Amino acid sequence: MKIKEYIKSKQPLLYRTFFNALKNNELSHAYLIVGETGTPLKETAIYLAKSLLCDNPQPLACENCITCLRIDNNQYADLIIEDGEKETIKREEVDRIISTFSKTAIEAKGKVIYIIHLIETLQPVSINALLKFLEEPGKDTYAFLTTQNESRVLPTIVSRSQKLVLRLTPREEIIAECKNLSLPEDDIELLSYFYNDANKIKEVILNEDYADTKKCLNIFLSNASNSNDLLFTIDNKIIKDITTKQQARVFLDMLTSVFEDVIRKKNSEKIFLNTYDKIINELAKQLPHVESSLLEIISLRRKIDSNVNIPSIFEHLAIYLTKEQ
Repeated sequence: MKIKEYIKSKQPLLYRTFFNALKNNELSHAYLIVGETGTPLKETAIYLAKSLLCDNPQPLACENCITCLRIDNNQYADLIIEDGEKETIKREEVDRIISTFSKTAIEAKGKVIYIIHLIETLQPVSINALLKFLEEPGKDTYAFLTTQNESRVLPTIVSRSQKLVLRLTPREEIIAECKNLSLPEDDIELLSYFYNDANKIKEVILNEDYADTKKCLNIFLSNASNSNDLLFTIDNKIIKDITTKQQARVFLDMLTSVFEDVIRKKNSEKIFLNTYDKIINELAKQLPHVESSLLEIISLRRKIDSNVNIPSIFEHLAIYLTKEQ
């Protein structure tokens, strides 16, 4: 399912809101797109931006015209995308947006658009610069901001933007769609935990970084009950393969889903990761403090965006998991 069909079928309120804004020429100068982890925030923001620039809008983007294709290939001069999922967005990036869009548009459409994906990752000094730009946007200047955590977005930014919310699709529905795409069962179980779009899950499965991260997860789980083995595995394998913040996030997200199932197993409840049943059963018997370990994993996940050293996160986790009760 393409993003156009996803928005139309899975996000009808967002679709109608933006459809009517385009049709009635009542666009806001700034939109804040809110969605939980796994929703296609960046893809939605790019599609809505395309809809302002499309050669053949209906009234949303056609996806097939020259302008839409140029945007897909990062060849449209008056559209800037800053991705906080890859790394913290620095003041220089915000200054580049302000500097670029303080000038006349280059393209014939005359509209300039910037997308900031995961605005909560902006440095404080960057937010202050952005606020001034949001308060006094230039003519035909539009912003699409996304966030997975609205509570971490400054109220002043929220108040200056029109909020669009991506609603979660039930996990069972996502799993069924993944099975229709003939995706591997273990990948479906792992990724449907924190990706809310079957096509996104397919895209992630084909990514080499995900394959490496999943391999590290499996090795980690196989050694999780022995401190010496786990530390050796981390020092000699995991920190060599998991080198980016995004990989670390995905690893800890998958580990979170495993530990939630370990708790379910200990409580004789139904688990979701059936392909990991054997290792989950072993961890439920061997690990002495699963509940507090889960809280520690979640806490370490938050620290990734605070520029904490990734190897130190994994070493701390190994020591915590295998410590005595």
